[in-house]
Amino acid sequence: MNRDEMVDLWEQHAAYEFIIKDADKTVSTMVDDASVMHLPTMSGDFGKEALRRYYREDFIPGIPADTTQETVARSVGDTFLLEESIMRMTHDQVVPFLLPGLEPTGKVVEVDFLVMVQFRDGLMQSERLYWDQAAVLSQLGLIDSSLPFAPVSEVSKFLRDQVINA
Repeated sequence: MNRDEMVDLWEQHAAYEFIIKDADKTVSTMVDDASVMHLPTMSGDFGKEALRRYYREDFIPGIPADTTQETVARSVGDTFLLEESIMRMTHDQVVPFLLPGLEPTGKVVEVDFLVMVQFRDGLMQSERLYWDQAAVLSQLGLIDSSLPFAPVSEVSKFLRDQVINA
């Protein structure tokens, strides 16, 4: 699988999740023993059938309607893809992968995240996502914003400026 094919498969996978919203099509991009894990919340699963259920019951229905995603940087290696992105949404519903068990606050949340995707046999093998959960909770007023972490607006600006100046 060459780098262009990895990018194409990743973009197709994301379209199945966020635009088409089809769990079967989403897992069609993955190997049988694939894994997905949103590490700050440990939301995800292992194996194609468990992932099909996860996408159908948790992830896809948990995406707020106004969600937008902006890719700010992407690196592709021989068997992996790293992507830095900024996701923005209104917390107007339960979002199990980001805020499990938290009732909607109605507030807008911006999430700067990194995803690492590994490929095997022409399909996705694993997807791991990382973000600063303290920054997310601070935007919702759930933790003290005076604690020692950068405001998400500064992080997003830094990421956007890096792309412009790269």
